[in-house]
Parts: sequence; C-alpha cells; structure tokens
Amino acid sequence: MNTILTRLYFTLIGIFLAAPIVVVAGVSVNAKQSLNFPPQGFSLSWYGAIFTDPGWRAAFFASVILALCAAALAVAIALPLAWFLWRRLAPWAQVFQLLGIAPFTLPPVITALGLLTFWAATGFYGQPWTAVISHAIFFVTLPLVTLSLGFSAIDRSLVEAAATMGADDRTIFRTVVLPLIAPYLVSGYAFAFVLSLNEYIVAYMTVGFVMETLPIKIFNALRYGYTPVMASVTILFVAIAATVFGLVARFGDLPKLLGANADDRS
Repeated sequence: MNTILTRLYFTLIGIFLAAPIVVVAGVSVNAKQSLNFPPQGFSLSWYGAIFTDPGWRAAFFASVILALCAAALAVAIALPLAWFLWRRLAPWAQVFQLLGIAPFTLPPVITALGLLTFWAATGFYGQPWTAVISHAIFFVTLPLVTLSLGFSAIDRSLVEAAATMGADDRTIFRTVVLPLIAPYLVSGYAFAFVLSLNEYIVAYMTVGFVMETLPIKIFNALRYGYTPVMASVTILFVAIAATVFGLVARFGDLPKLLGANADDRS
C-alpha cells in the first residue's frame, strides 16, 4: 500500500512539473497565430521563424554568443581561484571563495542594479562586452563550485609525488591536476552556459537597449501581443538545456559532479 501511494505521489508531482512544458509545447505547434491549447492544427513554422525572421535570428545568435563567451570567462575566473583555494589551506583563503559565491546568492535584481551602476559610472554602459563580463561575474559561482568539488576529489599524494620527481607547479597542473578536473571544468562551463542563455535581468540592465538576447526579445515582443514563436523559443531553451545536461550526464557522473558523493570522499 505504501509503495502504491509513493508511486502515485511522485506521478502527480511529475505531472504537475511537466504540465507547463506540455502546454507550451502544444502552443508552439499551433497552425494559427494564437496561443490556443489544445493546438488548432499542427505546424512547425514558428520554430522556423526563430531562424528566418531577422529579429528572432539576431536575438538567438546574440544569446548564444553571449552565453559561450560568458561561460568561458566564468571558467577562466573560477579555475585559478579554485586552484588557489585548494593549494592554500589558510582560513583567510576562504574569503575569496565567499566573494566568488556572493554574486549568485544575492537576488538577481540587486546584482543587476549593482552592475548597471558600475558600468554607468565607468562610461561603458550599453557595450555588448559588458554583458559578457556581467554574466561571467554573476555565474562564476557555478564553475567555482564544480571545480572546488573536482579539486577536493584529487589525492594530494599524486601532487606530492609529482613534486618529488622534480615537476614544477605548472607541470603538475598540466599533467596531473587538469586531466583529473576536466569533467568538473566541462560541467561548470555547461551549467554557466545554460543559465546565461536563459538569463534576462542582468542582460537587460546592462545592454537591454543596445543588444537583444532571446529573453529580452520575448519581453519586448510582449508589448505587441502574443505569438507561438515565444512558445517555440521556450521549448528550444528546454531542448538545449536537456541536451547539454544529458551530455554531461552521459559522459560524466552527474551526481558526482553535483557533489552528491562529497560526503563519501571526506
């Protein structure tokens, strides 16, 4: 009896969580330009409009380029910081970890307002590269956490053995450490990429009037009505996220990359 109730409970939760996606997916294939559900007819033309309509196409590529660059910069910031925190066991070193986590723990609007104030004060407000830096700062927590997990999983005796054999820090990092943390580096990049692709507030507050990403394009398009293209973009985001996380899970141990086995290693 308890097993049946448990299965029923989780089935209801699954239906509750999947229902909005099912509705949006149905809306995205409407044959008519309306947000009706169940869909009236079937058409994939709204998905094609993402790439054929100049406005939606430009927003799509702007989002992808922004996410690719921001994720790369976030990893570039997090990697040396995580390496430093692993090598330096002094208590004061944890201050840098707190600084790396702080932007993501604050409410997004607070972080966005702070970045807006900073770029306006420096005279760079509206430059596309400021959105890259802003997203990298905002999402640096993700690769920092995954890389910290990766470093904590390394057997320090391997590093000590390499040092005993005469390897310097650069050689140790390249030949011993980097291969061991590579899955954590890739997963941190993937997490930052997906969230940057979907982020709206920080991008809008830094370059919203100069460059339209897909989330900004959706909100701007709402002023003129609702079209199934918006639903198509939503499903596209879900598909990209599912593909990225699926690849991470396929080629790596996703629970381990998320720290599920951290207690077992300590």
